Amino acid sequence: MSHLQIFDEHGPEAALLETQDAGVIAAQLATIGVKFERWPTRPVARADDVLAVYAPEIATLTAQGGYQSIDVMGVTPDHPDRATIRTKFLSEHTHAEDEIRFFVEGEGLFTLHEQGRVFNMLCTQGDLISVPAGMRHWFDMGEKPHFTVIRLFVNPDGWVAQFTGDDIAARFPRLEPAHA
Repeated sequence: MSHLQIFDEHGPEAALLETQDAGVIAAQLATIGVKFERWPTRPVARADDVLAVYAPEIATLTAQGGYQSIDVMGVTPDHPDRATIRTKFLSEHTHAEDEIRFFVEGEGLFTLHEQGRVFNMLCTQGDLISVPAGMRHWFDMGEKPHFTVIRLFVNPDGWVAQFTGDDIAARFPRLEPAHA
């Protein structure tokens, strides 16, 4: 289940707010310009079918944002490069474009650093999150990752990060997976 925790950027010990209410999550994230929606999920028989199954939603997002590149990324606990992939996303960074993800299955923790606060947003199956260009954030897929996401990019090269060099990500909670 989707779960939001908000912390003061200097106080990772105690959350200022904690909720699983999708409406409250969407409203809180909207205050910092982040779009959050819950979409109905559909069965997907094969990984190759993900884009076709969600074609209407992808078409709507593409029309709204002018996305040039759309792909599907999935990582499982037995993926041979899971540790390397996890490390790639764990440090605070920004992007020159919005970061849009729809969770087809599984979960991942987006952590957003904005306006003196840190927003730990556990995204799960059915969640759409759009992190605005320039927002400091990081992503944790956990030690035993399990997720499949649809990613949309304006840049045809896909995911391009600018790392901030701040070690803040190491001070805040990491993903504690629901899948053992």
